[in-house]
Amino acid sequence: MKKRGRGIGCNLYGVGFGFNRPDHSAAYIEVADDGTATILSGACDIGQGSDTILCQIAAEEIGISYEDVRIISSDTAVTPDALSSTASRQTFVSGMAVKKAAADAKQHLIKLAATMLECDPEDIEIKNAMVKCKTDITKSLPFSELAKQAHLRGKQFIGFAWHDNFTADVDPVTNQGDAYATYIYATQVADVEVDTDTGEVVVLRVCAAHDCGQAINPKNVEQQVEGAVAQGMGYAIMEEIILKEGKTMTPSFTKFLIPTSQDVPEVITYIVEDHEPKGPFGAKGVGEGAIIPTAAAIVNAVYDAIGVRITSLPITPEKILAALG
Repeated sequence: MKKRGRGIGCNLYGVGFGFNRPDHSAAYIEVADDGTATILSGACDIGQGSDTILCQIAAEEIGISYEDVRIISSDTAVTPDALSSTASRQTFVSGMAVKKAAADAKQHLIKLAATMLECDPEDIEIKNAMVKCKTDITKSLPFSELAKQAHLRGKQFIGFAWHDNFTADVDPVTNQGDAYATYIYATQVADVEVDTDTGEVVVLRVCAAHDCGQAINPKNVEQQVEGAVAQGMGYAIMEEIILKEGKTMTPSFTKFLIPTSQDVPEVITYIVEDHEPKGPFGAKGVGEGAIIPTAAAIVNAVYDAIGVRITSLPITPEKILAALG
């Protein structure tokens, strides 16, 4: 007999290292004579898309197109330190370093533009790769021309910034304090089908609502949530380390099962944009926070389906049949 159930999992997750631990990042940005920009950042893109996000942040801050920004990342010979790609921190911390570095380079260019257009620096606007005087719309020039003139005059515009995300730990007596600079929140709902004859669990669908602050790249958020759901499902019903007399009996992926594309359920992502003033353009993060609710939602869905609570992961067919008697 096949029975269906629905379960909910919720979480909050602190972004960055927190707990009185150094948490910083630095970045350089150089504007070339053709108006393109190059970022140097130590942030390591391990598939989460931080290279794309940092380029978007720089483009938005300078006022040029994303296509005109490139990045050299995690090259220990030339890039400044950004610490590790953990704790869902690179968009939040390195993103702010890049934003500040872009603003630094931009301010030098604005001063030159003000001289060229005979306009106050406060009235210079750079948007869509055009430099304009807000008080006199007849005064404008392409950003590429501004960059060219800067180099012809012997001015090489390089911006640098360092961002510190340090937060003091909570008071050990009162448990009050600022443990993390910001938090991300999530709720996931899972629908499952349990075969009570075989104990097999099939995850049919997961709906995932995630507060990631302002979504710099919504597609990037969706792919991170989808990947996290796949990992969380593996944790819930497949991935098992078996130890016997001090030896690992699951030494390879032939024994340690992980989800394939055929196992991953339909994932419906809802992006909840709660603007975070401490982050770049209001962004926070999403990576690790997206994996936390999945197993809880699936476990609760299995309980809803069969009325028996499984208290150890993964929920294997053997455990379900034993619980059902």
